[in-house]
Amino acid sequence: MTYSRTAVVGLSAALALSVVPVAATATDAEPDHRSAAESSKVLLDWETTSIRTIYTENATPVPVGALYLGFTSLAVADAVRHSQGGHDATAAAAAVAAHDVLSEYFPASSDALDQDLATTLASLRDRHLEDSIRTGQQAADRMIASRVDDGRGDLSRVYSRTPAPGVWQPPPTGMLVPWLGFVRPLVLRDIVQVPGPDALTSASYAADFDEVRRLGSSTSTERTAAQTETALFFDSNSAIMLTQALVRHLQADPIGVRRTARLFAAAHGAEADSVIAAWRQKFDVGFWRPTQAIAGAADDGNPATEPEAGWTALRPVPPYPDYVSGHASLTGPVAEVIRRVLGDRTTLVLHSFLTGADRTYTSVSAIERDAFNARIWSGLHFRRAMVDGYSIAHRTADRVLHRLP
Repeated sequence: MTYSRTAVVGLSAALALSVVPVAATATDAEPDHRSAAESSKVLLDWETTSIRTIYTENATPVPVGALYLGFTSLAVADAVRHSQGGHDATAAAAAVAAHDVLSEYFPASSDALDQDLATTLASLRDRHLEDSIRTGQQAADRMIASRVDDGRGDLSRVYSRTPAPGVWQPPPTGMLVPWLGFVRPLVLRDIVQVPGPDALTSASYAADFDEVRRLGSSTSTERTAAQTETALFFDSNSAIMLTQALVRHLQADPIGVRRTARLFAAAHGAEADSVIAAWRQKFDVGFWRPTQAIAGAADDGNPATEPEAGWTALRPVPPYPDYVSGHASLTGPVAEVIRRVLGDRTTLVLHSFLTGADRTYTSVSAIERDAFNARIWSGLHFRRAMVDGYSIAHRTADRVLHRLP
């Protein structure tokens, strides 16, 4: 990051020299509401840049990307809290923090990030940004230092279980990122716990089994066209789907730099801690997916379940266990933070990367309802995995909102 920081300081000085001095006014000392709204859009631009850097340019696995969204947004919020300047100076500090965190973890994107930061700083009215740059750098440094030896990429974590009824068996490539459940949480001291899946011999398991068998099959005759459409729509990058919708909403209806920073810090901080909790359940419990469960039903000890030869899910099955839902752990925290901060009746336009379609939702709860059912209709999860996944998500979001200043 040394080169990038030197370049940023040089850019700031050049910008300062290029501005013709004018007499200070009340507007210079205390930017008006319009300036606050404009400056908050800098944070939205860096949300978009974060998504591009993490997912598009570096193809980070979806659940792992949530960690880096969390690192970035929490550093941004830290920079905003420590900023002593006006709205533009605070936005500059936020941009530098985002730039430095992303450059640290995604060095292949450094040139593009340098250009993004140059564009941001050039767009701000306040050209005296040296203090803001230092504030952003310091916030990034604190975040980066806090994540040293946090458990990321620990190759000693290998999922392996003796085959038995109820036990998920990985494909030849193994479980995706089994170390994720052992990463130190970003905001919370301890991850949220859930009770575990229903017993194979229980009536509740049999009911969930029957539901996904009938409605989640690739050849289901009971799933409606609308349910199929919803299943396909939500089989998308759940770590960014709601985030991008929120960015579009705030571009049209900005809420100011500081509120924006806290909103995304809470959303992504909760998302990261929620997915850590979900992956720990996946690793420790190792509960089988519907595909394995329906094939092995003759041995599950439940007289109400029966095997169905050749049963396949509507959508490709991810390489990690059923319990709890990763999709819920990524969608639910962001949804809960939006609901708590902006209200359940917030209108959001979601885009599906799979179908290319857009959907307008007039409530956050309606989004969650469709996203919840979509994973059952896709044949990927039992209902219990969704219920407990959203329990982790909502409880994590609540605790994160209470911990963040």
